[in-house]
Amino acid sequence: MTASSAENIVRRLRSFASEFDERLAEYLTPLGDVPAKLVEAVRYSALAPGKRIRPFLTVRSCELVGADRALAWPAAAAIECVHAFSLIHDDLPAMDDDDLRRGRPTCHKEFDEATALLAGDALLTLAFELLGTHVQDPKLAGPMGLALAQGTGWSGMIGGQSADLEGQALAPSLERAEYIHERKTARLIETACRLGALAGHADPDKTRSLCRFGQMLGRAFQIADDLLDLTASVEKLGKQVGKDRPAGKQTFPCCIGVEASREAAGDAVRDAIAAMDGFGDQADDLRELARYVVERDY
Repeated sequence: MTASSAENIVRRLRSFASEFDERLAEYLTPLGDVPAKLVEAVRYSALAPGKRIRPFLTVRSCELVGADRALAWPAAAAIECVHAFSLIHDDLPAMDDDDLRRGRPTCHKEFDEATALLAGDALLTLAFELLGTHVQDPKLAGPMGLALAQGTGWSGMIGGQSADLEGQALAPSLERAEYIHERKTARLIETACRLGALAGHADPDKTRSLCRFGQMLGRAFQIADDLLDLTASVEKLGKQVGKDRPAGKQTFPCCIGVEASREAAGDAVRDAIAAMDGFGDQADDLRELARYVVERDY
């Protein structure tokens, strides 16, 4: 990947994040009587600076099938709410026990554990509320809710987190690491693309291509995260590093080594890019994104 390509996708992500965060802030403004501390904790976590890759994929997937990006905003906000919920709960002492997230104290450190639990719960349920109340075509609210539930639930991200915790007591296994990565990370990124396809009324072929892209991008993303835990700095990554190996995490580097992990990430990127063949040069930014996720240093 050239320096100009990397700068281009970083610039696009930042521009998108700026626009998206304004909309997300509106969605995170309660209409009823909600405890002030809970609102503060939800907004603290969900509006923390981030790359917004998942909502970006939702909006771009919608656009790539020829639809107006405005149709995808509720789904994009919903996927980011789920992502923020997962980070809050992952950071809790009972899970990964982290004090730092996105360069600042984690939710339970800034507030307290009970508030962090409730903020995560609120974000998860708000995601489905957004789909039910803001999706322009009411007929899509159900299918979108189902897709998000399946990507998030016990056969998706949450199941992957459970397998991740169980795997810490087991010997390194590439098969187990692949299982965890597929569910804990790739499934939600795939769901981001699926939601965009649904918002844009995509045909089955385009939906499959976008979901394949998301699945392979998610695989590459998690392998890159495994590697960054070994190579990145706290300042760059915005969270603690060097924790995976001591915790017994099922990571690609622990299972097959650093160089083989880099090769596996590269293979996943190539598969992701191949999935975009039917979209022409309009999908060049997603191709750049796929290359970027394995070459980033944070």
